[in-house]
Amino acid sequence: MKKLIALLVFSGLALAGCGSNQSDTKTSSSSASETKQSTTSSVDASEQKKLDQLRKDIQDAMTNENAVFPQLSNEVAEDEAVVKITTNKGDITVKLFPKYAPLAVENFLTHAKDGYYNGLLFHRVINNFMIQTGDPKGDGTGGESIWKGKDSSKDSGAGFENEYSPYLYNLRGALAMANSGPNTNGSQFYINQNKEDWSSKLPTERFPAKIIEAYKNGGNPTLDGGNYTVFGQVIDGMDVVDKIAEVETDDKDKPKEDVKIEKMEIVKDYDFKK
Repeated sequence: MKKLIALLVFSGLALAGCGSNQSDTKTSSSSASETKQSTTSSVDASEQKKLDQLRKDIQDAMTNENAVFPQLSNEVAEDEAVVKITTNKGDITVKLFPKYAPLAVENFLTHAKDGYYNGLLFHRVINNFMIQTGDPKGDGTGGESIWKGKDSSKDSGAGFENEYSPYLYNLRGALAMANSGPNTNGSQFYINQNKEDWSSKLPTERFPAKIIEAYKNGGNPTLDGGNYTVFGQVIDGMDVVDKIAEVETDDKDKPKEDVKIEKMEIVKDYDFKK
């Protein structure tokens, strides 16, 4: 099922990218015949329903003038959560999208409530790209999901699956899960900081018009396409994100002075049981 969804996403909408650095990017596409052959293979009813819904969402995002892209507004909807991230460089307030990325949002909120992120470093910082944190080891090799040892249906902290939505993108200020490959999401996340205007470089057949317009303000569209789960957006404190991005780093992109999360405050929670 995951492979089928990935194929549908890559062939139907967005560019895919790798997150090791800005120059290490790729695009992926498949022909219509390949997509048809793959998606008509043996799938159960629930999987087919998900695929059908994803097709509808992609069509809606691309053609409906009234399609809602929640990152484009600083207003907080009823079905969104809000967290304030206090760093030693200032506060960053983010809103989260459980409707579109429930696994990533529940993971992030639970870690935040448990104090998991308190004291963790921004261990990877690349100006005009992104800032990354969430690793207890502080070197990019650690971190685990909230499901470790709790749910036998999850792979005991090895990582939860990627979540893709045609309504969420790696715009400037977007939060997304960092990972080491498909479905290896643990606790690390990054905030897109790039200020480059991408709007004239994006294919209109793969990006909605409103998103192309939003990419005038920056972001990393080469990371779109399903490899990285976008689950939130900065609504206050991008100046702090920029301040962190501008610190001096070593040859491994680690800040020479400690930049860390001091605490996280749940400003608006979300009930996953409702």
